[in-house]
Amino acid sequence: MAEILFLFVLGLMWGSFANVVIYRLPKGLSVVRPRSRCPQCSTPIRWFDNVPVFSWLVLAGRCRKCKAAISARYPIVEFINGLLFAAIYYRYGLSWTTLECVIFAWSLVVVSFIDIDLMILPDVFTLSGIVIGLGGAALNPERSFASAVWGVVVGGGFLWAVAYLYLLVRKEEGMGGGDIKLLAWIGAVLGWTAVPFVVLASSIAGSAIGLVLARRQEAGLKSVIPFGPYLALAAVAFMLGADRIGLWYIGLFLPSFVPVN
Repeated sequence: MAEILFLFVLGLMWGSFANVVIYRLPKGLSVVRPRSRCPQCSTPIRWFDNVPVFSWLVLAGRCRKCKAAISARYPIVEFINGLLFAAIYYRYGLSWTTLECVIFAWSLVVVSFIDIDLMILPDVFTLSGIVIGLGGAALNPERSFASAVWGVVVGGGFLWAVAYLYLLVRKEEGMGGGDIKLLAWIGAVLGWTAVPFVVLASSIAGSAIGLVLARRQEAGLKSVIPFGPYLALAAVAFMLGADRIGLWYIGLFLPSFVPVN
């Protein structure tokens, strides 16, 4: 229990840094300097006002000096990250897989919120994530390097084919290159067996929420929504236990390809 609590607190701290990266990286700003400031009055935030989640609650979501409102998304990102770190440790224990997964989960949180804000998935995360994912598979005895390589090929190749066919039929882009690279990255970290589940689960979630948003917006079914967060959510689900569903799903069509434990 103490270890899980430690990972939760560690996740909160890294969630605070995730907020910095989400805000600064797309603007081309340093994620290290200067220290965090109020976005309204530019007053540096003191350490005791920068404690993840707690400080936001104590200050009632406002800057101590100018009283400007501070978005609730800051503690939400921190809390999500804390839960992810704790849940990953709970499932995998003290292992190399835990280390890889917490890094991966933190990165998915960052790129998801950047995608929500700006409809972009930074190459510095997706492309480097593919390389790091393959490197991790080569070094981690708990993972298969071949599965990671096929994860990149199957994940990136599948979405590239979908995007290309959509372009041929509709004469317009239906999916960004960032989504293709994101799924390749997911495949590199979770292996090729994760790809079918991630594609199916993200498509169902994206379609359901997309229809709701389409009814609320004037653009209707032509509403543009970021797909990255749905891919990330499905990847997290697979990582935290839905891999059993993914293997069952593969077994329906390719039973000989399902790994035997």
